[in-house]
Order: sequence, then structure tokens, then C-alpha cells
Amino acid sequence: MILSDLRGYLQQRQRATLNDMVLHFHMDADALRGMLGKWISKGKVRLSGNGSNCSSGNCCKCDPLLTEIYEWVD
Repeated sequence: MILSDLRGYLQQRQRATLNDMVLHFHMDADALRGMLGKWISKGKVRLSGNGSNCSSGNCCKCDPLLTEIYEWVD
């Protein structure tokens, strides 16, 4: 997969969890985070969720793959 594939995926969906992208691209989460980091540094993607919505703020029971939500920014 190349960066343009990731761009197209997020442009079409507007937002997706890291887990969605892991399943779609059959890639390791850390590899995807690195690619997402390139788009984040260009201002095209933002991390809109990272588990901070937990009511206690420190339970750590949520899987980070499900709570990391990335959005395409136009």
C-alpha cells in the first residue's frame, strides 16, 4: 500500500478507526500510524479520537485500535 491508497480510503469515508484501516489494508497498526503521521504533518488528517472520551479518564479497558479515529481534513 502507498500513501495515495490511504488518502483515497479516508477521503471516501471521511473518518475511520485505526482498526478499520488495519482490517482493510491488512497492515500492522504501527505501520499505518507512520503513514497517517505523514498525512497529519501535511495537515490533511487529524486524530479525532484516542480514548479520551472515557468517563473515568484512566480505565485503560478500551482497545486503542478501536478508539483511534482519524479524519480526512479538506
